[in-house]
Amino acid sequence: MQAAMADYQFLQLEYRAGCATVWLNRPERHNAFNEGLLAELPHCLALLSQQASVRAIVLAGRGRSFCAGADLEWMQRQARADYDANLEDARRLAWMLRTLAQSPKPTIARVHGVALGGGMGLVAACDIAIASSEASFGTTEVRLGLTPSTIAPYVLAAIGERAARRYFLSGERFDANEALRVGLIHEVVAADELDGRLGGLVDALRSAGPEAQAHCKRLLAALRGHDALDPQVAEQTARSIAEVRAGEEAREGIAAFFAKRKPSWSA
Repeated sequence: MQAAMADYQFLQLEYRAGCATVWLNRPERHNAFNEGLLAELPHCLALLSQQASVRAIVLAGRGRSFCAGADLEWMQRQARADYDANLEDARRLAWMLRTLAQSPKPTIARVHGVALGGGMGLVAACDIAIASSEASFGTTEVRLGLTPSTIAPYVLAAIGERAARRYFLSGERFDANEALRVGLIHEVVAADELDGRLGGLVDALRSAGPEAQAHCKRLLAALRGHDALDPQVAEQTARSIAEVRAGEEAREGIAAFFAKRKPSWSA
């Protein structure tokens, strides 16, 4: 299928074989956030989340970097603004991350170059993250006298409090191997293998039931922070699988398995 581009100023959108790739498209600024990108990205993600033909969403960056965080000129303007204006901008960033994290579609971060500040937040908010061995990461906000506040819930969920304490407080950059060790990313591959590995992962995602995937994401969100031995958790998970097994997608998946054919969603 030929790539299809949508009409965005700071994004490029490609559709290919059930996968929508959202390219951050400010390469001259290392895809740093500005007002326009903060408006366009959640709008784009929300639309893709409603399209049945989209089985996976890949977030990627044009040029040399994935995303360098906030645009410094934009930050200069915000430093001169009052509290209310800063609050509105912060809410836009928080909403963008929430829209990404809550998409019912599987989301994948394709990381190369730098992923700093808000860029690292995008990586953490995706379901899956694959990085080039040359990628680097960091919550560098403290070096500017700022805090990684809006990205904190997603980074904390990805790397845990112990690692977050170090990197939030020091602002150190770290490489892809360290990102893998602390749990921010799932795989590290050579730069020239990144797209091939991504294609294999998308194929794996397309083989799964889309309703089951969306249900998994809701289930994980509902279980976050709960004790596995809590009787309410046992009841909640029992209801979850009963609901799924009674659905048409599960019937189709089981029937396809026994008939030794592909289910309808991957045919």
